[in-house]
Amino acid sequence: MADICKACTEPLLLPIDPEDSDPSPSPIPDDLLLPCGCHFHWQCLLDLAPSIITNHSCPSCSTHLLATPPGGSSSSSSSAPQAISIPTRYTSEGGVEDNLDILPTLNEEAYLSQHPEARPARAMHTMVAEGDVSGLVELLMDVDNDEDVDIDATQLLRWTDPLNGGKSALHVAIEAGQEEPFWLLLWLGSGMKGEFFPEEMRQVGLPRGEVGGEDIRFIQDAEGRRPRDLLMRMGPPWSLYVEDWMFPEVA
Repeated sequence: MADICKACTEPLLLPIDPEDSDPSPSPIPDDLLLPCGCHFHWQCLLDLAPSIITNHSCPSCSTHLLATPPGGSSSSSSSAPQAISIPTRYTSEGGVEDNLDILPTLNEEAYLSQHPEARPARAMHTMVAEGDVSGLVELLMDVDNDEDVDIDATQLLRWTDPLNGGKSALHVAIEAGQEEPFWLLLWLGSGMKGEFFPEEMRQVGLPRGEVGGEDIRFIQDAEGRRPRDLLMRMGPPWSLYVEDWMFPEVA
């Protein structure tokens, strides 16, 4: 393992917690090796994401980092997008992870550095995908009470993720098969009549109030698909929700 990080020139180890009760804690590696041979701490490289994404080069030696699959340049379909990556090797407390593609993480960090308001929105989409309803409710309540957050609950419900095909939280809930977030999102962000909702939706602690902004049932992703389109491709119970009273074709 290399001795120091190219960014901060510190050893490629995680800092020791001063409150650790172990008098002689074992050092924990934190070594991200780029294709060019340069080593970085994980967080140090992420901090440099905006500059790396600009030219896809190593911030230390300027070597071009993008890789394409074998035979990618001779693809039979010239119009098909090339799958590109930045393969790395990461050594951490969990062991060695070879061929770790760091490009998606760098893209995300670069985007979030330019759009800090998207951090709670992406966190919300993660909670929806994982079915974390309590975390979702807490987040929606917190953003409206936090003056440092530049996005409110109404905007969160309608935010579409440019790093995930322009999908809304409702798209994510359907694709992940998460019914509780699905109903909660509809309760908070759609004009669907309250009588059609499960009783538990009335007990989550978030009053429905007046629906502001676009009805989330009609938000399109980057491919022009509404949530209704995703439901039509799924089996029961999801396909059963494609009813005019629930997901009409027009607003």
